[in-house]
Amino acid sequence: MGRFEGVADRDAVENEMPWEAREVPRTIYEFLGRVKDRHGTRPAISFQLLSGPSDKAETLTWAELHGRVTQAANLFRSLGVGPDDVVAYMLPNANETAIALLGGMVAGIVNPINPLLEAEQIAAILRETGAKVLVTLKSFPRTDVAQKAAEAVRLAPDVQTVLEVDLNRYLTPPKSLIVPFLRPKITVAHRATVKSFRAECAKMPADRLSFTDDPADRVAGNFHTGGTTGMPKVAQHKVSGMIYNGWLGGRLLFDETDVLICPLPLFHVFAAYPIMMSCIASGAHVVFPTPAGYRGDGVFDNFWKLVERWRVTFVITVPTALAALMQRPVDADISSLRTAISGSAALPIELYNRFLSATGVQIAEGYGLTEATCLVSCNPVDGLKKVGSVGLPLPYTEVRILEHRPDGSVRDCEIDEIGEICVANPGVFAGSTYTEDDRNADLFDDDIYLRTGDLGRMDADGYLWITGRAKDLIIRGGHNIDPAEIEEAMLSHPAVAFAGAIGQPDAFAGELPCVYVELVAGAEVTVADLAAHARHHIHERAAYPKHFEVLPELPKTAVGKIFKPELRKLAIARVYDHALHRGGFAARVAEVVEDRKRGLVARLERLGEVDEEALGHKLGEFTRPWEWRD
Repeated sequence: MGRFEGVADRDAVENEMPWEAREVPRTIYEFLGRVKDRHGTRPAISFQLLSGPSDKAETLTWAELHGRVTQAANLFRSLGVGPDDVVAYMLPNANETAIALLGGMVAGIVNPINPLLEAEQIAAILRETGAKVLVTLKSFPRTDVAQKAAEAVRLAPDVQTVLEVDLNRYLTPPKSLIVPFLRPKITVAHRATVKSFRAECAKMPADRLSFTDDPADRVAGNFHTGGTTGMPKVAQHKVSGMIYNGWLGGRLLFDETDVLICPLPLFHVFAAYPIMMSCIASGAHVVFPTPAGYRGDGVFDNFWKLVERWRVTFVITVPTALAALMQRPVDADISSLRTAISGSAALPIELYNRFLSATGVQIAEGYGLTEATCLVSCNPVDGLKKVGSVGLPLPYTEVRILEHRPDGSVRDCEIDEIGEICVANPGVFAGSTYTEDDRNADLFDDDIYLRTGDLGRMDADGYLWITGRAKDLIIRGGHNIDPAEIEEAMLSHPAVAFAGAIGQPDAFAGELPCVYVELVAGAEVTVADLAAHARHHIHERAAYPKHFEVLPELPKTAVGKIFKPELRKLAIARVYDHALHRGGFAARVAEVVEDRKRGLVARLERLGEVDEEALGHKLGEFTRPWEWRD
């Protein structure tokens, strides 16, 4: 592991040699073989079903994980999966999830699926990828994953085999003895063969692959994106991009003595690549507490004790989880902790400061996206962290800030000028990011720079700042929500003529969905009526609006499109005014303005004496900036 203190370290790595000249592994199996040979007896991955600091846990060494992945890959090939075929899994976190992830990559193309999606969405992904095999949960108390999987397989006839993972083996008596009597019954019929993942793997050789491990670069991952509403898009990931993400972590962040706690889901690129692949590159040990991660029972209450139990050096987190952690006292020995790495959504400066004060540890914020395999930039773990920025572009990653003009021309933006963030690196599959060809049209500049849809700027020191999203996605605690789904639901109400859904600022989730509507001429409707309609027509709880408001007329562009920046200004003013009122501050939002560097900024005016430090702490809980009006 090298140090990552700033631009000089990043540039020094790049100047050693071109990326193409580096002797990195060419296959995932070779990647795993190298870590087994170097660190075979060291712990690789640990999982505990329950969150207590003394609850049962299972740890696999790198040699053991290598053997389990070998068996899984051999099993998938025996079930007809070739290098161009898809193995899907719909699982919460467990050791089997990591085995399915890696085994699927070795045998063919792995397709992780969010278990929180609806059965119809899961089926749509299975059909889009043509998955032959699905690894999922055996029916288990207090979860409907098995039921949703059965319904999805019924709607996806290409799935020939369902392999079940039984979490009961992680329990001890008496709980383990009770589970068989409490398993929900699966009532949905489908034509796929159902087998035990663990039992079938055990029949396979663990010391060798039963097939040739082709070194040619190929697609080995299909990860869906686009949120939990609507039919998600599917991004393709090549082996070279996966290994690039791992190489970055092994070179800049971790070594074999590090322990990462990662209560984030393995169906998401953050856990799959910057974490799992970086551990393979470095030999670091990763701990997954509970199937539901941060959402698991008792995880927040026991978190610091888990850090003590495993002697954690890196906390892997997101802002919503940090906000919840800061509501618990640090009640354990966390002297092993070096840093925390946060991604998925903007980090409020107040949250950064509270975490630093409580733990003595800084947070390094980073940026990545599913379409780029993952990593783009990160604040230097060993150097200057600009709070609010997403850090420096990583080695072999080129970031351009571009303005796309109405006449079709493109220009590079100046320092601190906002434009669209465009990325080229070994994780970008230029020209073929999505499985659907139509989605790749107009997705690249100069054929290699991925248009992310995010708006941002580069400062004079080379740090990247995200200021908004051209795509208009609402990001609720790292959870992507398509505003179109909310708008379509509201437009189905007979009294609604126009609807505009946006993310309003939230101190905990970063953003929460809210919706503004304009009524049909002469119509009348109450907010309660709109809320009831939304509850009936929006089936994903995360997308249910926090706030409904009827406006006499929605702001629109010259061509009649709803102008969402004006709606965002309304939401920022309303939310910040509410926070100021509840906090007893003699101030209000006078206006919300567009700043060239910072995006939308709330300008406050004083209504009396104000405790400015306390006010700064209160508004620092949000990600959007503010200032006093002159």
